[in-house]
Amino acid sequence: MITLYYSATPNGQKILLFLYESALAHRIVPVSLSKGEQHMPEFLAISPNNKIPVIVDDAPTDGGAPLPVFESAAILHYLADKSGRFLPADARGRIEVLQWLCWQIAHLGPFAGQLGHFRAHATEKIPYAIERYSRELARLFGVLDRRLSAHEFIVGDYSIADMACYPWIVPYGSLGLELRDYPNLARWFNSIRARPATVRAYEGVSDPYDPEHAPMSKDERKALFGSAMPGR
Repeated sequence: MITLYYSATPNGQKILLFLYESALAHRIVPVSLSKGEQHMPEFLAISPNNKIPVIVDDAPTDGGAPLPVFESAAILHYLADKSGRFLPADARGRIEVLQWLCWQIAHLGPFAGQLGHFRAHATEKIPYAIERYSRELARLFGVLDRRLSAHEFIVGDYSIADMACYPWIVPYGSLGLELRDYPNLARWFNSIRARPATVRAYEGVSDPYDPEHAPMSKDERKALFGSAMPGR
């Protein structure tokens, strides 16, 4: 049994996509980020960076004690190895998928996340930050669009590289981008959006960067963007 500690952020959605695609036995434990549950001692015991997602595998392949895994890329890699799915067995295919997985966590996710923060959540508008992150995210969309001009999915068959990237493309509109400017990316995006596991994973999930969201309270902002750790 895999226990997923989850909130409906792009990184949380990656793991939900994998679990729904693979049908691994799992349970989901919601973590309210706005209430600061990610800062609780029991959560920090399994996720030392106080971020979601994190999983606990009650039956790791080594037969040992339950195994916690934090960081979304590490979780996807772990689950792919455990299930034997969504990561090629051959060395060339495997490293190609892992390269794009690293690309997502090093580039696509951070720039989309920072742009979303400065567009939707910052208490003051900082034009330089918005322009900087907008320009780089547009470039990254172009990188993916070029890749997908010659590939149905990012690498071979549908893989953890696609699961990692897709949730960061979902909020393209609230990030100020248009998929019509990236036709290959749009084709890929619509293909994944139609998958039954994706439909299920996104039922009731709202856009975290939607500017129409209700303003956050001071406590919510502190839990999400400032330290809620004791003694700080």
